[in-house]
Amino acid sequence: MTLKEKQQEIIDDFSLYEEWLDKYEYLIELGKGLEGLPEEKKTEDRLIKGCQSRVWLDCEKRDGVLVFSADSDAIITKGIISLLVGVYSGRTPQEILADDFSFLDALGLKENLSPTRANGLVSMIATIRSKAAENE
Repeated sequence: MTLKEKQQEIIDDFSLYEEWLDKYEYLIELGKGLEGLPEEKKTEDRLIKGCQSRVWLDCEKRDGVLVFSADSDAIITKGIISLLVGVYSGRTPQEILADDFSFLDALGLKENLSPTRANGLVSMIATIRSKAAENE
């Protein structure tokens, strides 16, 4: 599945829900499905700066693609990072850097998150882009 197809799949999934309460529930379910990180990988260097809750992102380059794994101590935030990991893990650094992350606008995520969570989302995106740039 291409990056754009994966993003459209997420947009389609979100559009099944009309109310934001239901969309939050969907994010929570995504977070519950995230494998998470073992305690030894929850280190300061993996902590995303700018998030109110604690969010860790691990990145490994395997066969030319980046494999992300993540965890958070807050359930909605865990859902948000799970969504991003689901979209961008398994992509090349070039694919990630060429993407504008605009599918998130189509979800209405930034407008419907609290300001601190919206800032956290921006920090998550910046960290994913940074990892892609480091591994280009």
